[in-house]
Amino acid sequence: MAVNTIRAGEQKEEKKKVFGGIKNPLKMEKIFEEGVPVKYLPYALFIAGLLIFYIGNSHYAERTIRQTDKIKTEVEDLRADYTTLKAELMFASKQSEVAKKVAPYGLEESYKPPYKIVVKKGEY
Repeated sequence: MAVNTIRAGEQKEEKKKVFGGIKNPLKMEKIFEEGVPVKYLPYALFIAGLLIFYIGNSHYAERTIRQTDKIKTEVEDLRADYTTLKAELMFASKQSEVAKKVAPYGLEESYKPPYKIVVKKGEY
């Protein structure tokens, strides 16, 4: 049987891996030669806690901003409704409009100015 040999001009090309470029410069094997370095564990946990707090805080802020925007649009709609209803009420409460609405009941507008009724003591 023939033995596999590399020919003089042909050399094996190493396949480039995705994380190969990161693995070689960091030399993580030297750090983990003697096992996991436990002395860095509190710092790593503290940083992980800060990251979780930061992510939660940003989610809370975004949710609050969305709620604020929603309430602002609702307030604008309510303000527009209020202005419209106020204008309609002011128009409907004008003396001429009230006179038109009560005319079918036989009520008429008085052209005499109101006068004061004076009651003397003991008359009532």
